[in-house]
Amino acid sequence: MNAAGTTAIPQDTSPAAAYAFCREIARREAKNFYWAFRVLPRHKSDAMCAIYAFMRRADDISDDESKSLQARRQEMTLWLAAWRATSLPDQAGSASGPSTTLLGATADVTVFRALRDTQRRFSIPDSLLEELIAGTTMDLAPQPGDANAVQTYATFEDLYRYCYLVASVVGLVSIRVFGYTDKRAEALAEETGIAFQLTNILRDVKEDIERGRVYIPLDLMDEFGETISELRELAAGRAMTERERGMLATLAIRAERYYVAGRKLVPLLDRDSRAAMWVLMAIYHRLLGRIGERRMDVFAERITVPAATKLSILARGIVMAAWNRIVP
Repeated sequence: MNAAGTTAIPQDTSPAAAYAFCREIARREAKNFYWAFRVLPRHKSDAMCAIYAFMRRADDISDDESKSLQARRQEMTLWLAAWRATSLPDQAGSASGPSTTLLGATADVTVFRALRDTQRRFSIPDSLLEELIAGTTMDLAPQPGDANAVQTYATFEDLYRYCYLVASVVGLVSIRVFGYTDKRAEALAEETGIAFQLTNILRDVKEDIERGRVYIPLDLMDEFGETISELRELAAGRAMTERERGMLATLAIRAERYYVAGRKLVPLLDRDSRAAMWVLMAIYHRLLGRIGERRMDVFAERITVPAATKLSILARGIVMAAWNRIVP
């Protein structure tokens, strides 16, 4: 099932209907992001939902294990061409434009319509979104003929590049919506994205090895004497060793350092957006904390932030947002 899921595709071709469609996708699928969207002004919240719906679709294509890697690559190419075509003169956002011809997917056309309107409102260049898709496409790289082959990254620097494309770029797009004037916000948004993605990587080690992906850098694995086979054993149910806990803790320490950037980023954003960034960072940082509390055991069960904790964070964010509206 793609990001559209069971959401009714609007017959109305107005931007408002397209935004409403994207909002429903975000509400249903964005386990952490949507909490932050709720404390933004409506026009910024709409924009973030459009961006999320676009990202969600790319992820869904990449992660659809019912299809071969080749089929997914072909679908991604077609989908990306459809989005690019919406930037052609007199056709952007048109349901009868080239995106329909290329994909025949009204849901995609609807998301593209909202995204193009967001790009226009907040001066988001195609180049940033192209980088995002380039990162997602890295997960679709052809694998060797060996059925046991896995996708890996040799060093943290190699992993950083991947994290930049799939997460830091999201941060750079988001701050365009949030608003900022101090250029330091861009480097801080990049590092905050790295913190979020490293947290995701730690949470998803089990699911990723089952998909043939290992995001723990090979040089870190070598440092702790870990092998791909041992990761598979962990995914199959073997108990973790202290050595393996230490390996993941080392990556968690790296993530923790990047969260410092997020705390510095918040006050550089427009006042009406600071609460949203704080909520998002607080939820992700709490997720990293829960992984630490479980002594890095991300194999026994999927670690999440409880809804009650998210509600508590959201409540504080709502108060923060209200205060920022009152106090100049």
